[in-house]
Amino acid sequence: MVTSVPNRLPSGKNSTAEKLLVAASELMIERSSIEISLSDIAQKSGANAALVKYHFGNKDGLLLALLERNAATELSNLEYLLAQPITATAKLKLHIGGIIRAYYRFPYMNRLIHYLLHETSAGSADEVSKFFVAPLLDFHRRLLAEGESSGEFRKTDPVLFYTSLIGACDHLFFGRHAMSRATGVGPVTDEVCRQYIKHMETLICGGILTQAGEAAAAG
Repeated sequence: MVTSVPNRLPSGKNSTAEKLLVAASELMIERSSIEISLSDIAQKSGANAALVKYHFGNKDGLLLALLERNAATELSNLEYLLAQPITATAKLKLHIGGIIRAYYRFPYMNRLIHYLLHETSAGSADEVSKFFVAPLLDFHRRLLAEGESSGEFRKTDPVLFYTSLIGACDHLFFGRHAMSRATGVGPVTDEVCRQYIKHMETLICGGILTQAGEAAAAG
């Protein structure tokens, strides 16, 4: 269990720390699981397992740094999206597609969030809330408020919206394995990802758009 928040990832694209993060990410994608060992990470990266402690404190510190890196990549464009001179409905559809594609790139993301929030230290949980949950929830609040103000959206609870969208993203990848046994569906491909984006756009927009929002979506 983590006893303190680890140091930030050292800069440098070819650093040993970066190689360890890439190895951990690739292993979790390959195995569809966050259950990976330090020896697995070391073998995959070609680095000594002791370097995990040097750079991150321990494995949980490495996982926290990996999630922070992934989150920074995906959340960096939220302010840019809000500032665009387009309708709130258009922003909503772009955001839905962006979030689903993020989970496609990093299908372990939500399991890692849950693990770090609930099964490690309070410090790690605070960090996850600070760099992922809070910024994304704040973005949802502002986007929904913009849509309600313009008359495009019905009044929608931001927490319920966050839960619906993020939960749907998680289940596409995490729940896919259970579904494959029951229904024979295959892995998530580019085409499946595109279909899911369209499905979630229809589902979410159908639930919160007013007539004005539907006109904006059609236009």
